[in-house]
Amino acid sequence: MSQQKIKSRVRLSTKTAPPANKVSAQVFERAYTILNLLAATPQPLSLKEIAESCQLHTSTAHRILGDLCIGGVLEHLDNGKYQLGLRLLELGAIVKDRLNIRQVAAPMMQWLHEQTQQTINLSVRQGDEIVYIERTESARSGMHVLRPIGGRALLHLTSVGKLYLAAADPRLIESYALRTGLPGKTKNSLAAIEDLQKDLKFVHQYGYARDNEELELGVRCIAAAIYDYSGNLVAGLSISAPVERMQDSWASLLMQAAASISTSLGYGKR
Repeated sequence: MSQQKIKSRVRLSTKTAPPANKVSAQVFERAYTILNLLAATPQPLSLKEIAESCQLHTSTAHRILGDLCIGGVLEHLDNGKYQLGLRLLELGAIVKDRLNIRQVAAPMMQWLHEQTQQTINLSVRQGDEIVYIERTESARSGMHVLRPIGGRALLHLTSVGKLYLAAADPRLIESYALRTGLPGKTKNSLAAIEDLQKDLKFVHQYGYARDNEELELGVRCIAAAIYDYSGNLVAGLSISAPVERMQDSWASLLMQAAASISTSLGYGKR
């Protein structure tokens, strides 16, 4: 073969070969499609089933499946079928452990503050109390915050605390009332278990909780629940505002923000 023909073939192959980064992206896209397929299918699938469902040539699917099995992302069973591998479980646990709820919640807390111009709180439960772990506010909020980050309050005195009580077994609510005695902070504090139970029915009916000057006179709060990937109640998002500024219409914005944070934590994706 002449040198000219060899050079011509080299030039031809160079022109027709796709860029390396395009090939890598294509392989990743196909692997992702296979993973989604196996995640959506309860039972293991064969090579043929995977290739047909993902519209891949059998040899291409086999090559990608082999690479995913080597990495432990997939498992090749004795019957020749494929299923998701334990490496995904390990990676999921790492993500969960590294997930910082304050970082995840921050964008929606800022959005909610911009919508309402009021103080937005993020709180979690510790024993019989809630603890404030993050807050978004500004001078325009027009409210002095009584409890700083790290501050605590009994569950029945706060809107977030009522979320946790509403999610608990009724017997545990009675135990909480007996254990704490339901001490009050203001004239509006719920000192009788019947009044508390009535407020908890409101949570079940409307999906958010209220604090009507029960922790601090002149301040009302509403709160919505934040759930993690396993469906556990892990935090509460609340709006605190002077009594004269609180608007019932904010409840829908609040629940929208809390739902968005829950989604970011993996809620509803199992």
